Amino acid sequence: MDRLTTLLSHFSMHAGVFYTGNICGVHDFAQDSLRGHIHLIRRGPVQVIGVKQQVFDITEPTLLFLPRPDTHRLVADDRAGADVVCATVQFGGGGGRNPITDSLPSVVMVKLSELTGIAALLSLMFEEAFAQNNGRQAVLDRLCEVLMIRLLRHCIGQGLTQGGTLAGLADARLAKTIAAIHADPAQARDLSSMAALAGMSRARFAARFREVTGDTPADYLASWRVMTAQGLLKKGRQLKHVADDVGYGSASALTRAFVRKLGCSPTEWLKVQQAA
Repeated sequence: MDRLTTLLSHFSMHAGVFYTGNICGVHDFAQDSLRGHIHLIRRGPVQVIGVKQQVFDITEPTLLFLPRPDTHRLVADDRAGADVVCATVQFGGGGGRNPITDSLPSVVMVKLSELTGIAALLSLMFEEAFAQNNGRQAVLDRLCEVLMIRLLRHCIGQGLTQGGTLAGLADARLAKTIAAIHADPAQARDLSSMAALAGMSRARFAARFREVTGDTPADYLASWRVMTAQGLLKKGRQLKHVADDVGYGSASALTRAFVRKLGCSPTEWLKVQQAA
């Protein structure tokens, strides 16, 4: 699998379109700790207020993605209004951190004209959004997920990241090592073997990895193993088997890694997830 597909296979994405149509005046959106927000502006102008305590004036078709949305509002003309599609997008189980949204700035705003090759997708999406066909909601949700993948591809290709996993995947050399870690977290890896995958010396690899992602190679590997373990535990797999699956020799070794990364044991973490 390619580097983005491997990442999305671990953090499955679910989009839900909750509004399509013409908006007039002021529309408020509350802070959302579980989901990102997508605002697809087909026709404006639209003013966006509250994102990073700034005001953005959108005057042409634009895709706005807020990975960690705080309270914000869209303001459209009282008479002409604006045509919009609004959706939520959730990675994995929602809540907490994930390496996809952590890699993006608080606001990603891209003109639709800059997203190459999506004219047919947008045409179909707007056709569904502003009609009342059978199965409309399901179609819109799936199309929104495809649009989100295209946006992530654009962010990687254009360097619209703030470190983390997506920035690492955008680096041709580091991507080889990161993709290998994602594909097989249980594989024993030291600095030399990870540098060899990138075709770099140990010193250059370690410096470049930290510069681009913000983590040391060892910290990144440990974080990915713990995140993978979280997914397996939520599926009901026993702790001792999960430890083997993610490259730790024992349940106690995985527990120590959990405590270092999350501040709690796997059992304590799982109880919180089950209660939620």
